[in-house]
Amino acid sequence: MDIRSIFLLLSVCGPTWAFTLDLDYGGVPLWINRFLGEPSVLTLKDRMDPGWFRAVNAQSCPLECDCPIQWPTALYCDHRGLNQLPSGLPSRIQYLFLQGNNITFLGSGTFANATNLRWLILDHNQLLSEQLDNVLFSNLTRLVYLFINSNKLTKVPARLPSGLKQLRLAYNHIEKISAGAFQNLANLMVLLLQGNRLKTIEGSDLKGLGGLNLLDLSHNLLDTFPKHLPSSVQQLYLSNNSLTGLTENSLHGFNGLRYLRLGHNKLRNEGLDPGAFNLTSLVELDLSYNQLTEIPTVPTTLQYLYLEVNQIQVFNVSSLCRTVGPTSYSRMKILRLDGNKLEYHKLPPDWVFCLRVLHNIYI
Repeated sequence: MDIRSIFLLLSVCGPTWAFTLDLDYGGVPLWINRFLGEPSVLTLKDRMDPGWFRAVNAQSCPLECDCPIQWPTALYCDHRGLNQLPSGLPSRIQYLFLQGNNITFLGSGTFANATNLRWLILDHNQLLSEQLDNVLFSNLTRLVYLFINSNKLTKVPARLPSGLKQLRLAYNHIEKISAGAFQNLANLMVLLLQGNRLKTIEGSDLKGLGGLNLLDLSHNLLDTFPKHLPSSVQQLYLSNNSLTGLTENSLHGFNGLRYLRLGHNKLRNEGLDPGAFNLTSLVELDLSYNQLTEIPTVPTTLQYLYLEVNQIQVFNVSSLCRTVGPTSYSRMKILRLDGNKLEYHKLPPDWVFCLRVLHNIYI
C-alpha cells in the first residue's frame, strides 16, 4: 500500500483525534476507536510473556490464546499453527484474532458462545468455501469487521450479518459472486475483493450495498469496466485488470466518486470516450502504466492526475482546460507524466496559465 491510501481515508473519515491507525490490513488501514475500548494492536506474539497474562488475569482463557488484562474483551489466537478454533471461546470476547493459522473448517456452532463479537480476523488461513457452514455468521448480529483475506474461498460466505461495516475478502479464489450475496448489507462501507478471479460483475452481484464507500476490485480479470456498481461509492479501485476503455456512461450516476484508480490496465485513447471522466466530484484519477498516447480529457476540478509510464508524446493543454482565463483554469495540484515521451522544455507556453495552482509536475 502506498501513502495515498492513508490520505484517502483521512479525507473520507474526517477528524481522527478519537482514533489511532494500526497495522495495514488487507490493503486499507484499520482504524482503532479508543473510546470504544478497541484493542490497539493486531498481534501480541513475541511482545509479552503469555505466562504473565495468566498469572495476573483470573478470567478464563483458552490455552492456545492470550487474554491481555488491558483488553479484557480481546482474544489473541493468531500465528499459533492452529488447525481448528480453540474450544470454549469466552462469551465476553468482542475482538477475536485468528490470523496466520492453518484453519480450514468452521462449523455451524463455532461461534455459538461468542455472539458479542465485533471484530473477527481470519486472514492468512486455509479456509475453503465448502468447509464453511451456511449459518456460520448468521448469529453474530454485532459483528462490524469481518476479515478473511488470503484464504482459499471460491465464493462470498453466506448469510452475513446485516451490521457489517467492513468485509475484506482480498486474495482468495472467488470467480463469481452469487446473486444476493450482499443483499442485506446496507451498512457495509468497505468491501475488498482485490486479488481474486472475477471476470465480470453482473447486475445483481452487488445489489443491496446502498452505503458502500470503498470498493476494491483491483488485481482481478476484468476486461470491461463493470456496469453494475453501487452509486454510493467514493473510492473505486480497478487497477491491475485488463480494461481497455470507458464509455461516456461508465461513470454515470457516480455523483460522489472522488478517487478512481485505473493504473496497470490496457487503456488506449481510442477506447476512452472524450466524456468518460466528465465527473466534477473526482479528486484523484490514476491512469498510470497504461497505453495512452495523449492526455485524456479530465474535469478542471480534478486535483491529482497520475499518468506516469504511458506513451504520451504531446502535452495537449485542452485536455486539462477547455478555455484559459481569469476564472477558467485547472485546479490540478499534482500532475505526473514521468515515464512518457515528453520533455519539459518542449511544453507549450500556455500550460502555466491553465495549471496556475499546480504544486508539482513530474516529466
